[in-house]
Amino acid sequence: MDIELGWLMLIAGIILLLIEVAQPGFFVAVPGTILVVMGATLLLIPDVYEAWAPAILVVSAVLSSLATILIYRLIAPGQKPLATSKDTLIGKKGVVTAAIRPGELTGKVRIDNQMWSATSDSVIQAGKPVVVESSEGVHVKVKEV
Repeated sequence: MDIELGWLMLIAGIILLLIEVAQPGFFVAVPGTILVVMGATLLLIPDVYEAWAPAILVVSAVLSSLATILIYRLIAPGQKPLATSKDTLIGKKGVVTAAIRPGELTGKVRIDNQMWSATSDSVIQAGKPVVVESSEGVHVKVKEV
């Protein structure tokens, strides 16, 4: 029975690690690593496993958690959050992505890789460069450059 459980834990752990490789960020690397360690220990040294299972579980959980955190920090380092206020938008340049019409908010403009609803005093076609005159809530008023 112990051997079957060892193989089951080992196979389940490998499957979880393969899922993590295919879908990074799924966060199954830690339980997968723990299952691999526990299954391998049960298969290779069953006498030690019976007496030390809780300790093996805790140590493998802590080590695999730390390793996973370090690896994810290397893969995707943190980024400063993008802070935008109405004052920081005034004077910025952008490009119209959907035609802008006076009095309507159906127009769209891309400013610093962000999309904004936009209005203007005149019609501005898509693809035209614009500059922000003012900002009101979640939309901007622009003029063609």
